[in-house]
Amino acid sequence: MPKISEKGKSMPASPIRKLAPFAEQAKRNGIHIYHLNIGQPDIETPAQFWNTIKDIDRKVLEYSPSNGFEEVRQGYAGFFQTRYGLSQLLPEDILITTGGSEALLFTLFSILDADDEIIIPEPLYANYIGFSKSGNIKVRPIETCIEDGFALPSIDEFEKVINEKTKAILICNPNNPTGYAYRDDELKRLREIVLKHDLFLISDEVYRDFIYGDQKKYTSVLEFPELSQHAILVDSVSKRFSACGARIGMVATKNKSVLETVLKFAQQRLSPPTVEQLGVLGMFDVEENYFTKVNVEYRKRRDVLVEGLNSIPGVFCPVPGGAFYCIVKLPVEDSDHFCQWMLSDFNYNGETVMMAPASGFYSTEGKGKNEVRIAYVLNINDLKKAIKCLEEGLKVYNAR
Repeated sequence: MPKISEKGKSMPASPIRKLAPFAEQAKRNGIHIYHLNIGQPDIETPAQFWNTIKDIDRKVLEYSPSNGFEEVRQGYAGFFQTRYGLSQLLPEDILITTGGSEALLFTLFSILDADDEIIIPEPLYANYIGFSKSGNIKVRPIETCIEDGFALPSIDEFEKVINEKTKAILICNPNNPTGYAYRDDELKRLREIVLKHDLFLISDEVYRDFIYGDQKKYTSVLEFPELSQHAILVDSVSKRFSACGARIGMVATKNKSVLETVLKFAQQRLSPPTVEQLGVLGMFDVEENYFTKVNVEYRKRRDVLVEGLNSIPGVFCPVPGGAFYCIVKLPVEDSDHFCQWMLSDFNYNGETVMMAPASGFYSTEGKGKNEVRIAYVLNINDLKKAIKCLEEGLKVYNAR
């Protein structure tokens, strides 16, 4: 019998989706599930997206250029210039991708060879591990801890793991899965390290519109002129516009060699989606009020969730400063087993909760065994019911 590849065997299952078969069986059994496992917003996608698609006047659904339609790159640049003040970001600095995931994959393959190393603070977005394994790239994790809200550690911690194979640092800001929003002094610390060791700094800024604390202004890595040849920005419309299925993202950098190399990978997959690119063009005109309302709504959800979780005996959840995720410490020894048990063996009044075991968000073996990642993308009423389900589930689980 033919065998699958060793690379395939080593590819980790998604902690976000791997429990899906248990959820499907629970639904077949009539159990209602509150999905806290995946960052799928319930906020409506702006009407401008749907209206623009309805108004498409084309007779042939053609390929777009491999780097995306010029008008989409112009729209993306204009949006970032106007909304975020990134006047230095030009259309020629942008390549349109099939979602932020492809942007990350192409970026990693463009700047790292097999056996090269990339530094990523952990817990980290689980797909970073899978993307790295795809290229035989080694992840060097930098530990952050839940007790201080997952703040960035000192420069000394980075210096300990930097060697001749280190090529880049990757951050997600605000962070998925922790919700941590990097302060300016932390970004300046990263700038110092990158310049000292001549590294790339990849910044996944998909959640930049979701900042809830006292930090009023978002700082992008592209705002540091001295990093013009080091900084690579990754973006996506998925969360900003609640358009996860559109699969439109981008790579942006002033480093022409990087962008030309990314384009080579983009050419191999031919082009990003044509219809979705055109639809996204309409969303670049969304009024500021849309973003304000969405931000206020998520902040309310965060506050309800964090207060509710921390009221459960033995549960600890730091207050996330951005995105719509949090890492939660539970009074269990094995969150993988607990999350599966919640789907296969437990319900509270015909309802249960689906969460993502946090072990899958750590590169370090054995970390996160008593933690889960929760996405607060449900309405407040459902969040309250989900919290009650979790509380009752913990009681039953720990009394077994």
